[in-house]
Order: sequence, then C-alpha cells, then structure tokens
Amino acid sequence: MTDRPRLLHWLFEAGATIKAALGGLEALAGLGLLLTPNVAFVRLADWLTRYEIAEEPHERLASLAHHLLRPLAHGFPLADQHFYGLYLAFHGGLKLGFMLLLIARVTWAYPLAMVALAGFAGYESLEGLHTGSPFLLALALFDMAMIALVWQEYRSLRRRPAAARPDPKETKPCPCP
Repeated sequence: MTDRPRLLHWLFEAGATIKAALGGLEALAGLGLLLTPNVAFVRLADWLTRYEIAEEPHERLASLAHHLLRPLAHGFPLADQHFYGLYLAFHGGLKLGFMLLLIARVTWAYPLAMVALAGFAGYESLEGLHTGSPFLLALALFDMAMIALVWQEYRSLRRRPAAARPDPKETKPCPCP
C-alpha cells in the first residue's frame, strides 16, 4: 500500500470512530432529555448560576451564565424537550449504527451511509447558514469530508479480490447453549 491510500484509510477509520463516539453520546443525550423531568433542567440551571452570582456578582462569565442559562431553562417547554430528545436519540443512533457497520466493513452500508451523511450535511448547512452557527457549518464540512472518505473506502473495498474481502455471510457460531 502506498502512503496516500494508507493515509486515506487511516482518516476513514479515525473519522468513523469519532463519528461513532459522537453518535453514541448524542443518542445518550437524547435519551437523557426524554427521561429527565423538565423541572430538573430548571433546578440545574438555578443551582449552576446561584453560587457563582452570590460569590462574584460583577464577574462577567457568571453574570452571562445567569442571564442566559436561567431564562433558557425556564423557557424550555416540555414539547421542545421531547422533540430534541427524539431528534438526538434518532440522529445519534443512526450515526452510531452506520459507523459501526462501516467499521465492520459491511458492504451494503457504504452507499446508505453516504446518503445519510449527505442528508445530515445538507440539513446542517441550511441550518448553519440560517442561524449563522459556525458549529453547524463545521459539522457539515466534517460530514462532507466523511462522505469522500467513505466513498474512497468503498471503492478500495470493491477493488480488492473477492478472497481478500470479508464474507458478510460468515458468522461465528453462538457460544450459547
């Protein structure tokens, strides 16, 4: 293997691992939003800001947290909490699932993962441009780079001789009784 294909494969593996980890965290955050009572967010915001303001009322960061975090928590309707919980759980679970399939080199998952990543990148780009969020634009760029890496890896996997490819039908026997 020359240096370029080795580097692209390494970038693919690193990117897929990072996206799988972030997808897992995102899914857990979504489940947390779905399972946590709304009043708990208000209490957490109050607790986080109360002591900082009491100790240093003129400190800018504490004041900013107090004036931003508390109104956000108090104005976070239950319907929004459920929407974001479902969105994060679905989006993160989907990313995690696709990345695990890619890491396992399941051939049919490559085209589907590219379509899903394109959908994510499109949504993130539109929202990023609409809201002016550099974070969403950075995520869109990362997803577009992942599409290129997935495509490269898919082409590389398809070029390998059939004997060198992992057989998806081969399964290890279950050690269960």
